[in-house]
Amino acid sequence: MATAARGTRKTKEGVVVSAKMDKTVVVRVERLTRHPVYKRVLRRSATFKAHDDTNDCHEGDRVVITECRPLSKDKSWRVTQVVSRAR
Repeated sequence: MATAARGTRKTKEGVVVSAKMDKTVVVRVERLTRHPVYKRVLRRSATFKAHDDTNDCHEGDRVVITECRPLSKDKSWRVTQVVSRAR
């Protein structure tokens, strides 16, 4: 059972909110969750720093990030695909 989970990396899709660093972008990933008491759907977001080797991403781009080994203190994700460009 433990061998089935090996080699699978988490992927998330989000929007680039900052591309001011060299080879690093900040990606906001949103998820929907239900309130435990009132049952209303809430929009929660988290930010991740991701490695962008070619400095190809800009603010507003929708990207797919994949989990990887730690590249720095805060950076453990890598941009694998640009889904859509900002206008």
